[in-house]
Amino acid sequence: MADNTELLESYRANRKITDAEVFKMVNSPILFKLYMLNKLPMGLIAGLKVKSCTSEQCEITVPYKYMNQNPFRSTYFAVLAMAAEMSTGMLGVLGTHKSKPSVSMLVTKLEAEFVKKATGITTFTCTQGKELTAKVEEAILTGTGTTFEAISIGTSQTGEVEARFKVQWSFKARLK
Repeated sequence: MADNTELLESYRANRKITDAEVFKMVNSPILFKLYMLNKLPMGLIAGLKVKSCTSEQCEITVPYKYMNQNPFRSTYFAVLAMAAEMSTGMLGVLGTHKSKPSVSMLVTKLEAEFVKKATGITTFTCTQGKELTAKVEEAILTGTGTTFEAISIGTSQTGEVEARFKVQWSFKARLK
């Protein structure tokens, strides 16, 4: 455990550098598009954009447009799921990007509730950055995998809830 405590301190020190890299990428439209092209090309096609991202909260927008529509004149559920997953996943990326020790992250479960038709720009918000970081740190400290259920709420431009997603993430430190 003493070695893992040192690993945790090293991880926290490294986060100061890596968080700045991630924030630079998500706050630059060009860098974010290049990231999407490399890591999530369907997100680029769907028009996902970062509205805001801090260590505590992430907001991702997705428009209703021809490429995202379903036969019922609303945004296709899979496109909404992609935006919801990204609002939780960007907070996970903050915790795992170039982390030392390396930490893997993977979606292990997804639940969705659709409340209202999405027919405009939908904004998905996850406000659990601190809790998610605590789970990454737990994985480093214990040397075992952890899971975290992140909640993302999708709202319309008028603030009405359109969908709620629960995305379960698994984190595992790659300890040598």
